[in-house]
Amino acid sequence: MGNTSSWDFTMLSYMIRRIIYMIPTIILISIISFGIVQMIPGNYLTQHKFDPTIDRKMIEQQKERLGLDKPIYVRYWKWVKNVVTKGQLGFSFANYAPVSTVLFQGRIGYTIFLGMITMLFTYLLAIPIGIYSAVHQYEPSDHFFTLLSFIGLSVPNFFLALVLLFFLAAVLQVGPSLGVGGLFIQKYISAPWFSGAMPNWGKIGNFFWHIWPYVIAVGTASMAGVVRLMRGQMLEFLNRQFAQTAESKGLTYRSVVYKHVFRNAINPLITNFGYNFRRLVSGALITAIVLGVPTVERAYWTALNQQDEQVIMVGLTFFALTLLFGNLVADFLLAWNDPRIRYE
Repeated sequence: MGNTSSWDFTMLSYMIRRIIYMIPTIILISIISFGIVQMIPGNYLTQHKFDPTIDRKMIEQQKERLGLDKPIYVRYWKWVKNVVTKGQLGFSFANYAPVSTVLFQGRIGYTIFLGMITMLFTYLLAIPIGIYSAVHQYEPSDHFFTLLSFIGLSVPNFFLALVLLFFLAAVLQVGPSLGVGGLFIQKYISAPWFSGAMPNWGKIGNFFWHIWPYVIAVGTASMAGVVRLMRGQMLEFLNRQFAQTAESKGLTYRSVVYKHVFRNAINPLITNFGYNFRRLVSGALITAIVLGVPTVERAYWTALNQQDEQVIMVGLTFFALTLLFGNLVADFLLAWNDPRIRYE
């Protein structure tokens, strides 16, 4: 009991320190993001300089009003001050609105939810397939799943999204009552999620109908990679001495696979969780455009085209934070799965 309490305290201490260590990392990320934005030639007003109908004096006035005439460190410090004291992430020059509104409003919830549900879809399917493929090495089923994995890695997400749209629209001929593309049909776009105390099941059902093509299109490539990694790790540990010894002592093959081999083989997949989560949140731009899904990445892409400085910087920081968050969760899961790991 004492050992368990000691490990719990060690784990809690590690978690607290791990979260604290993220603070200077976030600050450094914001500095780097701000610096990267400044390296982009020109700024938001540059496009107006080539418009003969716009007075040069007006451009200079706008430059002064937006603070673009100030040195880089002054602008960064002003941004940090507004974030800390007022909770404001900045101002979008192109949309004349707060950055939080342009980048996150109506997008952040869908982006995170879709990323998490796609991750769930990926791992819940990929891990069992990888285990099965390893246990049945070189059998027809293993070759079949290997072929599917290579196809999943080779086919671009957006192309699979187009195929799914074609299948729904041309083959199944899905009517306007369900719709194809986007997140909702017209009548549910502005409808509330709740009708009094009861959920609006019509809107909820229509939402899940629209997101499954996105989940499949984006999750397929990640699933293929996880299947290959799971298979390789399982094969490696199945050939280890401890697995053969456990089986020779009378344990069933199933028990050796799932209680001993799997628990060791899963660690690299947990470590890879952080990268996969970031990629699912910010690596599906074209797919989101094809399927009409309002993600943060789409707003970020628009800001890049408009050279909307503060939106770009906050977007870069947000995507970096998703990687940090994924790595944080992966570290906690790794410690929970394997108590032999010590964090000093």
